[in-house]
Amino acid sequence: MESVRNRWFLFSSLQGYDRRWLRPDVVAGLTVWAVLVPESLAYATIAGVAPVVGLYAAVPALVLYAAAGSSRHLVVGPMSATAALSAAIVAPVAGADGGHYLTLTAVLAIMTGVMGLVAGLCRLGFAASFISEPVLKGFIVGLALTIIVGQVPKLFGVEKSDGDFFEQAWGVIRHLGDTQWPTLAVGALSLALVLLLKRWLPLLPGSLVVVLLSIAAVSVFSLDQHGVEIVGHIESGLPSLGLPHGRSWHDYYDLAGPAVGVLLIGFAEGLGAAKTYAAKAGYEVDPNRELLGLGAANLGSGLSSGMVVNGSLSKTAVNGSAGAKSQLSGLVVAVLTIVTLLFLTGLFEQLPEATLAAVVIAAVIELVDFAALRRLYRVWSHRLGTIYGFAARADFAAAIAAMLGVLLFDTLPGLVIGIGMSMLLLLYRSSRPHVASLGQQGGAWVDTDRHPDAGVLADSVVVRVESGLFFANADHVKERIEELCTDATRVVVLDAETSPFVDVSAAEMLMQLQTTLQRNGIELRIAHDIGQVRDVLADTARTGERLNVFGTVDEALADRV
Repeated sequence: MESVRNRWFLFSSLQGYDRRWLRPDVVAGLTVWAVLVPESLAYATIAGVAPVVGLYAAVPALVLYAAAGSSRHLVVGPMSATAALSAAIVAPVAGADGGHYLTLTAVLAIMTGVMGLVAGLCRLGFAASFISEPVLKGFIVGLALTIIVGQVPKLFGVEKSDGDFFEQAWGVIRHLGDTQWPTLAVGALSLALVLLLKRWLPLLPGSLVVVLLSIAAVSVFSLDQHGVEIVGHIESGLPSLGLPHGRSWHDYYDLAGPAVGVLLIGFAEGLGAAKTYAAKAGYEVDPNRELLGLGAANLGSGLSSGMVVNGSLSKTAVNGSAGAKSQLSGLVVAVLTIVTLLFLTGLFEQLPEATLAAVVIAAVIELVDFAALRRLYRVWSHRLGTIYGFAARADFAAAIAAMLGVLLFDTLPGLVIGIGMSMLLLLYRSSRPHVASLGQQGGAWVDTDRHPDAGVLADSVVVRVESGLFFANADHVKERIEELCTDATRVVVLDAETSPFVDVSAAEMLMQLQTTLQRNGIELRIAHDIGQVRDVLADTARTGERLNVFGTVDEALADRV
């Protein structure tokens, strides 16, 4: 597989460009543009800014990611998850000042970009590994539900309520009597058509088709005169460049911490999409280059009066399905978006708000992946009471905690809860390694939980710790070994072959375990102490005390009494 880890030049996906790629790249660019324009307008509304801000963000994001990123297929632009995070972060800081809100949105993008560049240069790409897949799945499900409930009032033409997911949902129910039926008809038809086109004609830009049809309907039937809200004036032309006006350095400092959270979620989501299509095309992506690409994209977006951006799985899928070979497709999308800003913004002014809400809902509804949560629950149910039950329970509990964190406490607290659960999950698993009781089968020592018919010795206990031994799990291992001992036990053999390391605390634990077992007439023996394990055990042995060490389990049991 081709590696890009040490290729730090700009526009790496265009190096050695094959002219035969030109047509598929251009076709892919046209296809992605047809999806990106309506979705960018919609995601900007999620962030709480004017729809055109989504287009402002898309152009520099596409160009700068193509220059600095390592994926040939990833499409970077406004996305629902980071847009919702942006709104949750900026709203409390901005207060009721709309102009302040807009500039702070750009400041957040700038700080996210700076954090991304710093993280990339410091080679912190491994950080994405600390958000487990179950936690990320639960967080995304909660975020998608929150976005959907926030768009439902636009579908019905009713007032939106404040508060968490449940308060907003109750607000929709309370205001159902105020439903604007023309608005509901436009929104429901738009949503149904987008979903049907996505289902039956996936290569057709369904969002753009529905947007154009709804614009035509407003023009022909004067729907805006019958209570259907429309987007209204969209400023044409290119955005102003530079730092947001009127902002103090204090604003940048205040948003630096939240920007780390935005970066982490955007990076995790985009890296997953990039790896998926890199594997299909037979090349590698570099997580540190991805941080640099995401950082450059956000910095460029913020300096162009835009909003936070990240890699899009849905648009990357469109890009890959349309035959993209390199980031030239992204550059084509950027050029077409500039054309849209210069000449086509007037076309979208008649776009119904209900249709825009339908586009958002259709884009995020696939993220409400209850099937994944059900799979986690089934694993929990299947493993309940088995040797791996604790891991399955932890995965499912972490996913639910992250989801409920978003639904009950809003997006940013939900993110913190999700990251906290990832850390707790890591610590939990590290402190609770599987301590297998071994028996003989076919001349080998195997786990008796997996092989109940394996032969065991009445007077001996053979155990294997499927982890390194260190301070966090030493007490658990000691307790588990003591639990396995019976009145008939005379020898305990610890097979250290699957323990790649041991620290001083664990070595001390083994000495204490030996003393405890000796009081009960049981001898502790160690088998397969290799490499670092042997060295630490030897260095930490107390004066006059030593552990009985043997080369193999069979040797440790050969002379038992």
